[in-house]
Amino acid sequence: MSSVMQVLPSGARAFAEYAGLDAKTIHERTWDAKKRLGKRAVILGHHYQREGIVEFADFRGDSFKLSQLAAAQADAEYIVFCGVHFMAESADVLRRDHQSVLLPDMKAGCSMADMAGIVDVEEAWDRLVRAHGDVFTPITYMNSTAALKAFCGARGGVVCTSSNAAQVLEWAWARKPKVFFFPDQHLGRNTAFSMGVPLDHMAEWEYRVQDLSRVNAKAFRPETRIVLWRGFCSVHTKFSKQQIDEVRAADPNVKVLVHPETPFDVVRNADLAGSTEYIIEQVRAAAPGTHWAIGTEIHLVHRLALEHPEQRIQSLQKNVCPCATMNRIDPAHLLWTLENLADGVVINAVRVPDDVKRDARVALDRMLALKGSGQVGAAAHLD
Repeated sequence: MSSVMQVLPSGARAFAEYAGLDAKTIHERTWDAKKRLGKRAVILGHHYQREGIVEFADFRGDSFKLSQLAAAQADAEYIVFCGVHFMAESADVLRRDHQSVLLPDMKAGCSMADMAGIVDVEEAWDRLVRAHGDVFTPITYMNSTAALKAFCGARGGVVCTSSNAAQVLEWAWARKPKVFFFPDQHLGRNTAFSMGVPLDHMAEWEYRVQDLSRVNAKAFRPETRIVLWRGFCSVHTKFSKQQIDEVRAADPNVKVLVHPETPFDVVRNADLAGSTEYIIEQVRAAAPGTHWAIGTEIHLVHRLALEHPEQRIQSLQKNVCPCATMNRIDPAHLLWTLENLADGVVINAVRVPDDVKRDARVALDRMLALKGSGQVGAAAHLD
């Protein structure tokens, strides 16, 4: 995780005061602190957060949407981001000058983002450019550090989300013949394949070995159109084709709806695949009695089931684990952050260096010029 060691400012309350509080006390004091802060603080709750966090959120959504909404709140001095570190970084890149972004627990990172360090990406880029020439456009998924977003901004590249990945790839290939896509291999592969790129024109980049040229030989072939960083989401890679087969055996009428961070064979065998917002939209628009098996983070699946009792909604995986790092943002950490703010003490501020912020903003602005549909495509129509 790209964060500095936490140092609490003078006068800050220590988290130890909150660790042993009971749930009722935390709940009451959180509402009180939120009321004391009023419009000075805006609380953002990512879709994957638990109900005990989302309850207090002024806005709920995916990471980029939340960052935009927060920056639009002119009265807010503080943006309390209940997500993970790269999300808070993006909010800091987009925030207004008078705003500060806070992350209730600085240890709330993202394993996918951590798989693509700036030094490793720079080394890979240098090798690819030396071999191929100036034929690559770098694309980083939103689930990456600000340093990688800045890397793309400084090299004519762009950021993408799971909603607009196809539009971003189309834009990139119109400019140069090859793309270097990181950190999530599955989003890149699923999206490129849905656009007609055959698998043998894709290559993976393995960064955890000594002999990079030998292991990544396919990346240096002239016919390769997209080089995929071998990163992944630890939650979404837990879904499998076998799980799809099992739910369909139990109910042939089930609709399988998955996130494009899931592996290739999962997306290929699902009925629908798309971003978090797309998943929510499909469920909201479905007829009563529809049976869904959804392949994404469990807190979102549970919330959809609560909000749509007229439908039958289950996780594609029976014993799916929640996002462990996202769950570091618990009610005690949120209360700790808000009460310190109410006392006039800012803790856990996430600050991206100005030079990184400048180039990251360039990459984000390039993305904002594009439109996204949010859908990778129905498996039946991917051929």
